[in-house]
Amino acid sequence: MNRSFIFLSGSVVGGLALAFLIVLARPQLLLRAGGDVPPATTAPLTRRPPRDSYADAVERSAPAVVNVYTARVVTERVPPRSLGEMFGEFLPRYRKRVERSLGSGVIVDDAGHIVTNHHVIVDADAIRVQLADGRSADARVVGRDPDTDLAVLQIDLKQLPVMPLGRSDELRVGDVVLAIGDPVGLSQTVTHGIVSATGRGQLGVATFEDFIQTDAPINFGNSGGALVSSSGELVGINTAVLAKNLGVEGIGFAIPVNLVRGVMNEILAQGRVIRGWIGIVPEDLNGGVVVENLYAGSPAVSAGLEPGDLLVQLDGQVVESAQQVLARVAKKSPGSKIEILAERRGRRFRVSPAVIERPRAS
Repeated sequence: MNRSFIFLSGSVVGGLALAFLIVLARPQLLLRAGGDVPPATTAPLTRRPPRDSYADAVERSAPAVVNVYTARVVTERVPPRSLGEMFGEFLPRYRKRVERSLGSGVIVDDAGHIVTNHHVIVDADAIRVQLADGRSADARVVGRDPDTDLAVLQIDLKQLPVMPLGRSDELRVGDVVLAIGDPVGLSQTVTHGIVSATGRGQLGVATFEDFIQTDAPINFGNSGGALVSSSGELVGINTAVLAKNLGVEGIGFAIPVNLVRGVMNEILAQGRVIRGWIGIVPEDLNGGVVVENLYAGSPAVSAGLEPGDLLVQLDGQVVESAQQVLARVAKKSPGSKIEILAERRGRRFRVSPAVIERPRAS
């Protein structure tokens, strides 16, 4: 009896000791018995670092990007169907068809003003705008500025989403930007890239060029859409993409918002942009700027400038590029004068042509 008790007691103590060692080595085995692991023994969860996301920027800006649908009636001659028509024995026949196009635009205030590209709405007989929330309305043209490829429209709808305007002069090469528009009719499409360069010109897109270059994809239908910063503020209006048939990818251009803001304010104030003009056609040549041509009867002709003259200074400031010449003259008020230091056949001379208002581009 005593031997049996001693043996049993020893077995129990040994079993408890073995169980203690097993639990000490494998505490998770307690879970199988229905118990919870005490907080102190819970292994910390491994958290993945958060992914970069621009969802907040898109949520802030995208509702203000709209589809712009245009239609114009085109009259075209019907091909002759007989020799009589071909050789003028019968009057030529004509037919009309509706030509439709699409682009994008950006709502910039709660009065319903929309900024888009001029080339999106040029020659349109009807313009209709569709919002991201599904509403649509006919739009009227408040004003246009072909020299910068900008136009301002207006719609009569209430409670509109408005795009916050940023500052393009604070952009740096390498900044992340998002292109929002309606390529090929796919509304609210967002692509992203970086600022590849600023101050791009001489693309032949507009008279006054100061483009933001980006590798954010810009496709057909994106024209007039928004280029926004990573915080969701408008920094440019998408306007062009370098021809892909040249074998070049990822090069698009946007009009900087500082230029957009100035053009828009002038259009809203006076219906057009008033710029100075003297009638010269400058051209970059061999590190300098020459007068490539002049408009007949212009102030520059009256002042004595001739084709081939080298432009050295404007109002005492050194001339660096043809675009700079156009921009400086454009900033002068009609009725003022601009002092030009020029050079002809090695001899320098000064002229002061009167500045008049720049003729409106068609």
